[in-house]
Amino acid sequence: MTEQRYKAVLAVIAEGGTVTQVARDWDVARQTVHVWLERYEADGLEGLANRSHRPAHCPHQIPAAVEAQLLEMRRAKPFWGARRLALELARKGVQAAPSKSAVYRSLVRAGVIDPLQRQRRRESWKRWERAAPMELWQFDVVHGFLLADGTSAKALTGIDEHSRFCVSARLMTRERTQTVCDGFSSALKAYGLPAQVLTDNGKVFTGRFAQPPVEVLFDRICRENGVDSSPNALADHNGEDRALSPHPQGGVQHQAGVPQPEDRTAGTE
Repeated sequence: MTEQRYKAVLAVIAEGGTVTQVARDWDVARQTVHVWLERYEADGLEGLANRSHRPAHCPHQIPAAVEAQLLEMRRAKPFWGARRLALELARKGVQAAPSKSAVYRSLVRAGVIDPLQRQRRRESWKRWERAAPMELWQFDVVHGFLLADGTSAKALTGIDEHSRFCVSARLMTRERTQTVCDGFSSALKAYGLPAQVLTDNGKVFTGRFAQPPVEVLFDRICRENGVDSSPNALADHNGEDRALSPHPQGGVQHQAGVPQPEDRTAGTE
């Protein structure tokens, strides 16, 4: 390749050929011939050799010292995945701690884990979405919000299953029936009454699975306001049972940024 570029350069500077003609003869762009001429003038024959296209600086690359630290942490704790390693680096006060995805790429480069195959969406996949707003609200209590004082909080979150509009985002230190119902009532007053509401089977949401079944405060609020929270509310608009879905509250958790279970052996805990 270097010899061919040298011949093209000589065709211009020694034989008097035009850049346009040499580019046509060598089937390259005129700009390419100009680059060869500039490189030959600056560095001679060595300037015509292949050069790496790797950028001289990557602002998103993990510093070598930090990468060595996280690899040592992974060696000491082989069951820790990228998320846990990123969290521990942040707890240790590492400046500009890398993200989970950056840690994951570092583990792959080091050969510590095998890269995950991208999961293609199945043809049978469909989104749990209603045809119009206010047909279905989805509520869940999401855990894992770390506070500045070292404690953690929970959040009552709710979204509309059509518009994905957040109708509730209330923090609370403990998951209490009254606190959850206050948040739900506030959403009803602010945005109106949905036709149905979808929750998990937590005791703060329903007592129909208790022995014997009882009506909890959340059930009563739905009944008094004509909001369907019965098991039939778990059926989607095609008649399929939403309760059979492995993550019926996945929309709320995704919106709140809550991680779903992952394979530890793949380094994505």
